[in-house]
This record gives sequence, structure tokens and C-alpha cells, in this order.
Amino acid sequence: MNELRPGRFEILPLVIKNLLIINGLVFLAQETLHPMLGNRLENLFALHYWGSDLFRPHQIITHLFMHGSFGHLFSNMFTLWMFGATLENVWGPKRFLIFYTICGIGAAMCHMGVLTYDNVRLTHDVQAFLQDPSYSNFALLDRKYDLGSGTFNPESMKIALAQAPGNPEVVQTARVFVQQFANEFRNTATLGASGAVFGILFAFGYLFPNSLIYLYFLFPIKAKYFVGIWIVLELVSGIQNSAGDNVAHFAHLGGVIFGYILLKIWNRNNRRNFY
Repeated sequence: MNELRPGRFEILPLVIKNLLIINGLVFLAQETLHPMLGNRLENLFALHYWGSDLFRPHQIITHLFMHGSFGHLFSNMFTLWMFGATLENVWGPKRFLIFYTICGIGAAMCHMGVLTYDNVRLTHDVQAFLQDPSYSNFALLDRKYDLGSGTFNPESMKIALAQAPGNPEVVQTARVFVQQFANEFRNTATLGASGAVFGILFAFGYLFPNSLIYLYFLFPIKAKYFVGIWIVLELVSGIQNSAGDNVAHFAHLGGVIFGYILLKIWNRNNRRNFY
């Protein structure tokens, strides 16, 4: 049985080394330029819903090199190194880069589908509120979409609607509030290499199912179980779709799906190459 421990024997292959460097430099640029440019870099290079005025086709690629925090960057790059190095050593740099890129693009396409569903549903619910701007409909929107995740506080609006439901000024303010939230929701940016990294994670579990991964460097678990549990957790979280959850769970699953399809294509003539 093979064992996998993160350690010095994990030499950085060419593609992974360059991905670590590029992602690190981009994050440094984000942090350095943010005080001067604000969200302009994210608006230009992070992935946006296709119905947003901020959407540009190149974002399908460029969002893979941007991250929202150092923790986000570190977790993605550590996972890429931990599981991707073995794959690149087996496949070579060209095939590894192709796999990583296709998983990232596939994840973006799946996430775009989810964004389309969410925005269509939100548009319908906003229209229902505009037609009947009551406290109950406002509270329903808040429960479904977490109106507080935007730049405005919905609590004072709830109180105003409850105390003065027929006040024209209050009703108009609530309508403007909801429309502004819908616009912010439509322009929400998605960034990070997580979809591509999940494809790499799945490929490792698929090709090296019996390799041992040491959780916290102490507890051994076979790769197939580790990867399987993680995928199930992502699926459950995505289905729950909790208000305020800003993790693109279906983008992660999209990376897994496209990774599986690509592996099946590549392994058509070699179905027994498991470790």
C-alpha cells in the first residue's frame, strides 16, 4: 500500500511551481493595489454572472488566478501541491496543465449554470415583492437570500415595514433596497482556483485510491475515502444552499465532473492503472 505524507520528497514539478508563483504574485498585486483601485481588479478579472454588466469572456480563465484571502490562497495552493505533484510526475507537465485548465473551465461553466438559476429565481422573487411590498414578503426574501450579505442592513427596513406597512415612503425605500440588492447579487464576483483544484483532488483519489493520506499528519485515511467524503460534503452543502454561504460548491463539483470525464477518456484503453 502506498503512503502519502506531505514532506520534502514532494519535489515541485514545473507546472505546479509556476502555478504557485503566478497565484502568489496575483494575490500580492490584489493586496497591494486594492487601496488604490478598490474592486476594479475583481470587477475586471474575477468571474461574473453572464447577465451582469461586469461579465467578460476572459474571466472564465483569469478568475482561476485570483483569491479572496490568504487562507483561500494557501488552502488551494497547498492542496494543489499535495495532490497535484504526484499527478504531474505521472502525466508530465503538458497533460497535467490540460487537465487543470479543463477542470477549471468546467467548474466555471457549472457555476455559471447555478448563477443563472439563482439570478432567475431572485428576479422572480423581487418582482413578487415589488408587486406586494409587505413585511412578510421582505422577510421571505431575507430568509432565502440573506439581504444582509449586501452593503445594506435589512433589519431597520424590517422594523419600518412592520410598524408602517402602508407608508408610501417606507414602501418606496424598501423597493429601492430590494432592487439594489438584486443588482449587487447579479454583480457578485467569483474567484479562486478551487474548481480546478477539486478536479486534481478527485484525479488523485481516482488513480491512487489506496494511497494513505495523513490528516493533520497523524491519522491515516485512504485517498478514495478522503476524496469521497469531501465530495459528499460539497454536494450536501450545495443542495442546502444556505443563505449567506458564499462558497461555490457546485463549481467544486463541476471540477470533479469534468475531471472524471477527462480521466475516462484518457483511460479508455487502460482501465487497470490504479495504485
